[in-house]
Amino acid sequence: MSLTTRQSPLLSRGLIAAVLAMLAVGSLAQDPVMREGYFEVRSAETSLSNGVHVLDARLQLVLSSEALEALNSGVPLTIELQMQVIRARRFYMDALDAELAIRFELEYRPLSQRYIVRNINSGHQDSFATLYSALNNLGRIVDLPIIDDALLAPDKPYRIRVRAMLQTKQYPAPLRLLFFWRSQWQLQSEWYEWTLER
Repeated sequence: MSLTTRQSPLLSRGLIAAVLAMLAVGSLAQDPVMREGYFEVRSAETSLSNGVHVLDARLQLVLSSEALEALNSGVPLTIELQMQVIRARRFYMDALDAELAIRFELEYRPLSQRYIVRNINSGHQDSFATLYSALNNLGRIVDLPIIDDALLAPDKPYRIRVRAMLQTKQYPAPLRLLFFWRSQWQLQSEWYEWTLER
């Protein structure tokens, strides 16, 4: 399930200007302790509940200095959890039978000094007093439905793999190009993989 939004030209230009100004200030400051940030899947497992495989996972989400500065300057960040269901085959390449992406938007609201975490897929949102609490909430995945067991071939072995990433596709094209060349916006965990128990 995906969600697309349209931004007005004025809003896009304002966003580009804000991010470029933030990056310029950061470059001039030449902070010697600039944090690169990292995403890591610490643990993940699935269980069968009422015929549906559900995911429990723990993520470590550490924002880079640039991403953190952008967030505190009013630029929402999108964190995406990607999942794949892979069917193992003996004589052929393994088959990707299903894939799913869950997107979360992390936003800072300076007037209320609150961090908002919104599930873009469902629309559900929560509010947190600190960034630590918001990222801790994002890093705790509980009973997330992955796939109905009836959709899987009987008596076939399957693997599940999961990774987390900072998504930049939602930004205007000039910003996407800029972020592509900046390592602090390339936050993506390794795939975490395990055998699906049925």
